[in-house]
Amino acid sequence: MSNVRRVYVEKKSDFAVQAKDLKHEIRSYLGIKDVEDVRVLIRYDVENISDEVFEKACNGIFAEPPVDILYRNEFELAEGARVFSVEFLPGQFDQRADSAVQCIQFLKEDEQPIIKTATTYVVTGKDGGISEEEFAAIKAHCINPVDSREAVEEIPETLVTNFDEPEDVIVFDGFKDMDEADLKELYRSLNLAMTFKDFLHIQKYFKGEEDRDPTMTEIRVLDTYWSDHCRHTTFSTELTEVSFGDGDYREPMEETYRRYLADHSEIFKGREDKFVCLMDLALMAMRKLKREGKLEDQEESDEINACSIVVPIKVDGVEEEWLVNFKNETHNHPTEIEPFGGAATCLGGAIRDPLSGRTYVYQAMRVTGAADPTMSVKDTMKGKLPQKKLVREAAHGYSSYGNQIGLATGAVKEIYHPNYVAKRMEIGAVLGAAPRRAVIRETSDPGDIIILLGGRTGRDGCGGATGSSKVHTEESIEVCGAEVQKGNPPTERKIQRLFRREEVSKLIKKCNDFGAGGVSVAIGELADGLKVDLDRVPKKYAGLDGTEIAISESQERMAVVVDPKDVAEFMSYAKEENLEAIEVAEVTESPRLVLSWRGKEIVNLSRAFLDTNGAHQETKVAVDIPNRKDSIFGREDVKDVKGKWMETLGDLNVCSQKGLVEMFDGSIGAASVFMPHGGKYQLTETQAMVAKLPVLTGDCDTVTMMSYGFDPYLSTWSPYHGAIYAVTESVAKIVAAGGDYSKIRFTFQEYFRRMTEDPHRWSQPFAALLGAYNAQLGFGLPSIGGKDSMSGTFEDIDVPPTLVSFAVDVAVEKDIITPELKAAGNRLVWLRIPTDEYDVPKYDQVMELYGKFREDVQAGRIVSAYALDRHGIAAAVSKMAFGNRMGVKIEHDVDARDLFAPAFGDIVAEVPADKVSELAITYTVIGEVTEDAAFTYRDMEITEADAEAAWKAPLEKVFPTNSGAEGQEEVVGKGLYNASDIHICSHKIAQPTVFIPVFPGTNCEFDSKKAFERAGAKTIVKVFKNMSAEDILDSVDVFEKAIAQSQIIMFPGGFSAGDEPDGSAKFFATAFQNAKMKEAVEKLLNERDGLVLGVCNGFQALVKLGLVPNGEITGQNEGAPTLTYNTIGRHISKMVYTKVVSNKSPWLQEAELGGVYTNPASHGEGRFVASSEWLDKLFANGQVATQYCDPEGNITMDEEWNVNGSYCAIEGITSPDGRVFGKMAHSERRARSVAMNIYGEQDLKIFESGVKYFK
Repeated sequence: MSNVRRVYVEKKSDFAVQAKDLKHEIRSYLGIKDVEDVRVLIRYDVENISDEVFEKACNGIFAEPPVDILYRNEFELAEGARVFSVEFLPGQFDQRADSAVQCIQFLKEDEQPIIKTATTYVVTGKDGGISEEEFAAIKAHCINPVDSREAVEEIPETLVTNFDEPEDVIVFDGFKDMDEADLKELYRSLNLAMTFKDFLHIQKYFKGEEDRDPTMTEIRVLDTYWSDHCRHTTFSTELTEVSFGDGDYREPMEETYRRYLADHSEIFKGREDKFVCLMDLALMAMRKLKREGKLEDQEESDEINACSIVVPIKVDGVEEEWLVNFKNETHNHPTEIEPFGGAATCLGGAIRDPLSGRTYVYQAMRVTGAADPTMSVKDTMKGKLPQKKLVREAAHGYSSYGNQIGLATGAVKEIYHPNYVAKRMEIGAVLGAAPRRAVIRETSDPGDIIILLGGRTGRDGCGGATGSSKVHTEESIEVCGAEVQKGNPPTERKIQRLFRREEVSKLIKKCNDFGAGGVSVAIGELADGLKVDLDRVPKKYAGLDGTEIAISESQERMAVVVDPKDVAEFMSYAKEENLEAIEVAEVTESPRLVLSWRGKEIVNLSRAFLDTNGAHQETKVAVDIPNRKDSIFGREDVKDVKGKWMETLGDLNVCSQKGLVEMFDGSIGAASVFMPHGGKYQLTETQAMVAKLPVLTGDCDTVTMMSYGFDPYLSTWSPYHGAIYAVTESVAKIVAAGGDYSKIRFTFQEYFRRMTEDPHRWSQPFAALLGAYNAQLGFGLPSIGGKDSMSGTFEDIDVPPTLVSFAVDVAVEKDIITPELKAAGNRLVWLRIPTDEYDVPKYDQVMELYGKFREDVQAGRIVSAYALDRHGIAAAVSKMAFGNRMGVKIEHDVDARDLFAPAFGDIVAEVPADKVSELAITYTVIGEVTEDAAFTYRDMEITEADAEAAWKAPLEKVFPTNSGAEGQEEVVGKGLYNASDIHICSHKIAQPTVFIPVFPGTNCEFDSKKAFERAGAKTIVKVFKNMSAEDILDSVDVFEKAIAQSQIIMFPGGFSAGDEPDGSAKFFATAFQNAKMKEAVEKLLNERDGLVLGVCNGFQALVKLGLVPNGEITGQNEGAPTLTYNTIGRHISKMVYTKVVSNKSPWLQEAELGGVYTNPASHGEGRFVASSEWLDKLFANGQVATQYCDPEGNITMDEEWNVNGSYCAIEGITSPDGRVFGKMAHSERRARSVAMNIYGEQDLKIFESGVKYFK
């Protein structure tokens, strides 16, 4: 008999958002119209758990009584229903199962349950019929073989996996003396990323220097070390001969090359070892500008974690130096084959680079490339995922990681071009910052200890670095599974918390993150001589052999170099942050990398050999020259302006991406100066992201800015011009937001087709880097970093030649302007940049114009601006107008061709009418802002509503902004509740203390602490530790004492363990039902007259504990109110308007009854649901505190404003006496200059009210 217990959990039909979405997908997207019903159930198999704990887990961990139905062992099926279940492949991280185990250990700390999860799908056809072919299509839609498989339906005997003891690592006997034919045979059998030339290089080394045969691990480690991903092999290939073809633009391209050669020979005078290669071309402008003294702010260090500049800032008026780091990362190959995991770990990897440099990552940008996602699934190429599925799953993966770790994504843009069908582009770019005093950069000395921190090691990601460097075909998709990792953001969040503490950061001499290549590279790069004990590396499960441990790319791991005297102190800090930390290696005198496993050395290589980066590779380049007749710079005649205007708004690269952008939390950290969409109606998309520096205490007005520039159609015609204008466009976007162009630093992302022996294949990256070189020297601004990805080929399709320029600038709050049109009567002017006969900017004149533009902004002469691109003026003024629903009247004398002509680097600006004559810039007046919501030009008129509809329509089916749920017109206003008596505190205190608990997945503790301290309270922030039974017991004691010292408990927002097991805030709710903690909360409320506040995930915790609406910890029964999935079925991040409808709560005493406030919402499960009895009771008792409304204060069910579909538009409720308050919108995410492009009062003053209650 099996010891495994099985439960299935299904959402009640009113809340079955996922099942409804899947049914819609199957019917409309797969075209299987006969499907009548779809059910989705979560399956838990559980073993090694006591009866009592299992019963408790069924009622609150696996299922939530108000919204779920739980079935034991089996469930009823309709006649003719087809069933299949899907589980992760063995070795893939399952966040749901992991969180369920952790939750159960909160119930009883010494339980060691084993849990496996699957998702079960039930599909029923009309009249019982779904054909085998249709059933197979549905399965294929739900199962990605790269990370999942169909699960067996029978309950297994046991969940315990017995791993075979791995074999010893093999030695390739006879390797050093093999003849070439045998060596080639071996080379082919190993499926390596390196070339055969590299393999010969290894043979020569082992024969000549080591006089022995290599182990399997040594070959795999070298393959990883020398992969294109780790060592940029393609970029480092010597270009022995460069020839230019014929064409209209040969002259400027050759001239740029001659200039580069002259700079190369001047800078490397007498250096025979420095040859011409793509890498040298990419770095030469930086070297030259540095020599000219134009790079004073770059931080110099041996550690290359990210681009790093030194920035002087003022905190409370006192000057200090800060480091600002920025980094871009791609995960094109992993995202192509497993979109969720690939995109999630793209961001995870981008964060870890600056994080390993000990800076706190506070803002991210996502720029992606895809083919048309609106095309039919039937047009999907064999061996590929459908584009719609790819773009949605990737967005879900990246946003899930960023939202959980608590990183504001300030800009999201997907670029569409048919050739990205070859391979998707997935770029994450991030900014990090820290006080310079906190970051120590020292060398690793013999005797130093290397500590491995964070996640455990598994088979996931074995060969990721080499995988992305290999050739891809239809078959390769199936064998790549282990190459893609699954992210675990709560763990990386813990590392962020640890490294943000200055006392910890100062102990770190050097640090490297575990990206490509795992232990062998991450630890291997920290010192010349190393002895690594692989037996000490913590593993996710048994059965890994030495090679797998050496090269696994499991995520969320850091290697830290610490002086032996500091090891104990460092380990104690890691424990405080609930992080696993192990000493795994020691720095040695001898410059060799030595890895031992099971007491034997399995790698022993000289540093000098590792650093050769493989055999020297050479190639020739034949540069293809573009022709004028194919140029995209032309101005076309326009017969029908209205038709062209509407067509432009409907272009995939112009149209609204709001449904995509809203998946990403844009407000966490309370530092986002721009929300991604601004204006009263949140419809003007911003072109740059701007954020305040993440200063923990004190006031600082420094902001960072980041933008990107790139157009695939321009660079397909001419990679040279594509790069020039990528750089120029990224500069123009910074200038249009008020930035100072002269302080910009760049980082580039190169993404090209796979290179072969054919010299013409090398033309694209070479020409693009020449263009980037021309622009950097032209502007006198360097790129100080970058990332190349050279595998953009699938069979015979190549990605468009891609060089994305990211521009970073530093400014102060008052410099910044937002892009939405401000006032009727203002004029619109056009700044045009001058270009030469080869369509290259005249940089001196451009810089003069951009400098004057900034003067105009600072003098208040320019109040909004937009940088133009390939789509010209019409698209730009439309987007500027949408945010506040203004109109634009274009001047009669504007040439219709100019409205739609490419205008890279140009800017349209809004200027008060009386200031036009004072402008410093050279300009053309092209129109004026009007009250009436319409676009007019001569006798043409387009209403704003029609334009907006055309702009919103193209991607609505891919990234919906409205679920289409019924009842959105319903009127739900219930009037205001004016309380006759408000609870008065009987325990007065001058300065109350607030306890803020931190659980795995919490991410709003910093913002919440800051909000309370600004209001005058003291705070205690404690991390709940749960790595062992002792940790849990200890944490309960610590929490109990902290609550006893406090007058207020604040449950902060976040994702309680990734909102798993399926449902929000389960960690909070489970932990606080512990008898000791429950008693401590009751004493605070009943004996000390205290207050409790919960925001977002914290509100979910209050509801699940019963603290709202009941005022005490009761847990939930089946009829209780709760919070469940947003009707739209995804995370939603935007500003919401809420109205204060009751003044019963002490928390709302400083707010205005009937007042409308705007705060950021960011949640996936914020829909308040309750029975009509409960709703009547809550309104009658004045417990409904706040409701969603439109900007005018009308309570509404329209999803544009009631973003999650809450019943009666309820946003926040209180306990019967008002002392416990829970709300969804983040009132703590507020500060001076935050969300500048949003209109309305942001300060609800709940923190001030809470503190005042005790005075």
